[in-house]
Amino acid sequence: MVKSAISTNGDKKIMEYNDRIRALREDKNLNQKDIATILGTTQSYYSEYELGKRQLPIAHLKTLCLYYHVSADYILGLPKGLDWPR
Repeated sequence: MVKSAISTNGDKKIMEYNDRIRALREDKNLNQKDIATILGTTQSYYSEYELGKRQLPIAHLKTLCLYYHVSADYILGLPKGLDWPR
C-alpha cells in the first residue's frame, strides 16, 4: 500500500503525490474518467492512484507531468534546491 495521503513532519503537513494528482485534476475541472482516458487505463484503476491504494507507474507520472505542465518533482513533493544537477 502507498503511504497515507497526508503525512506529518512535526506540525507541518506534507501533501503526498496522490493528493497532488487529485488537486491538479480538480483545478482543471476534470473527472477521473478524463484522466484515465489520457493514461489509457480505467477510471477505477486511476481512482486507486488518487486514493493511495496503487502506486503510480513512471510512464503515467511522465504523462501527467506533460499534460499538466508540471515537473515530476512537483507531483512527488520533492523539495526545491536538490543537489542534482550540479
